[in-house]
Amino acid sequence: MRVLVVEDDQAMASSLTWGLESEGYVVDVAGNGEDGLWKAREWAHDVIVLDVMLPGLDGYQVCQRLRDQGVWTPILMLTAMDEDLDHAEGLDSGADDYLTKPFSYPVLLAHLRSLTRRGLPERPAVLSAAGLTLDPASRTVRRDGVPVELTTREVAVLEHLMRHQGRAVSKTELLDHCWDTAYDGGPAVVEVLIHRLRRKIDPSSGAPAVATIRGEGYLIQPDGP
Repeated sequence: MRVLVVEDDQAMASSLTWGLESEGYVVDVAGNGEDGLWKAREWAHDVIVLDVMLPGLDGYQVCQRLRDQGVWTPILMLTAMDEDLDHAEGLDSGADDYLTKPFSYPVLLAHLRSLTRRGLPERPAVLSAAGLTLDPASRTVRRDGVPVELTTREVAVLEHLMRHQGRAVSKTELLDHCWDTAYDGGPAVVEVLIHRLRRKIDPSSGAPAVATIRGEGYLIQPDGP
């Protein structure tokens, strides 16, 4: 999952980045409203964490401009102001949710998981496909009920595939959502990770859970009826 954090407090931005990356998120950071607006338009993100009090454009203005320009990425607004009118203004500007500072990381993560489910036709708390289950809250994976030990990156790739089960996901899309923008290698890294992932999640016989669709990418089929 790729998240954009728009926060001018450097200590807060660093803390959010550290915490989210430790949970497997890929994090982009902007220190003001103008940079946040630009990054939100230029790159695809799964969710945006947007502070209200920003230099230049404030969070309300950034949110409104994004919605006016057709960017519908889920937005979680952070505010130090615990007033109903502030919450109402944030929601009216196009935000999907808000969180009042100070907050705990478990609460922040729960809000982010909720937001990333909202755009999907189904919104299960635990993802399930091809005999696999993945709990985004605990980052645990099981195959036919048996626990599978995966790295943080492997969980991130598997989660993205499972959230888009039934369609082919390209290597470029996986790179965009599961690798940091500082990574400057080619798509071969995705092939290597998928090969490693298959060795861990697939039984010794039978079709692989992650199928290769030539010219399109990788696909996980939903569980059968």
